[in-house]
Amino acid sequence: MSDRVSAQEMDETAAPPAMAHDLERHEWPILEKLSDRLYAQIYDEIATGAFLPDTRLPSETALAQRFAVSRPVVREALARLRDHGLISSRQGSGSWVRRRPSQALPCFAPLSNVADIQRSFEFRIAIEGQAAALAAERHDVRTLARIRATHNAIQPLTEAQTAGAPADFAFHMAVAEAARNRFFAAALAMLESHVQTGMEVSHNLSLGQPGYRPSIVQQEHEAVLAAIERGDAKAARRLMESHIDNARRRMFDG
Repeated sequence: MSDRVSAQEMDETAAPPAMAHDLERHEWPILEKLSDRLYAQIYDEIATGAFLPDTRLPSETALAQRFAVSRPVVREALARLRDHGLISSRQGSGSWVRRRPSQALPCFAPLSNVADIQRSFEFRIAIEGQAAALAAERHDVRTLARIRATHNAIQPLTEAQTAGAPADFAFHMAVAEAARNRFFAAALAMLESHVQTGMEVSHNLSLGQPGYRPSIVQQEHEAVLAAIERGDAKAARRLMESHIDNARRRMFDG
């Protein structure tokens, strides 16, 4: 028998058994949203030149039929492409390709299994820790105010014990933008659906753990913000890395 292990076997063994059990027990939504998959497919066609700049995309109906999805799914994928500056809407003329994506910022494939979530946490620890350190060194009045505003916006959601993934993501994006290096914010933007999926699953799993309170996440955000505000790059890095790793631990270690 060969000693080689297939990629599929590696993915299946990468996730702890307890996590797989928890996912089955709690009936989580499918990790990969249809709109994420469609976004990746259209992104790839723009990147490879199947859809060229200054050309019109097929209509929503045509895209829905081609990719076997509903029109709301198409609209969600197109909205994300617009947010990333790849397409634009022209009144009465549909969606047009603005540009091809930068080869330096590839599209991240949608999450397809639990191992992917774990790997996304590892990647986030690496890039967001450095972004927080740079934010401590480079923030200005405007970027610091945005970090605090996004932090404060999470408080009502914390009190209601809701996941609030979009608001949570906005805080992390504000920190990345305060680093004043566009590559950090761009990389995090490309990971938006991955990050929010991880946030939602981590929150929902954590609610069943003894001693967990949603305010813990808010307290961790406050500590990161305080380190950035006082210009302590070393502490900002450590606290951001710890914050993301704590979310990972709550999900995978129980």
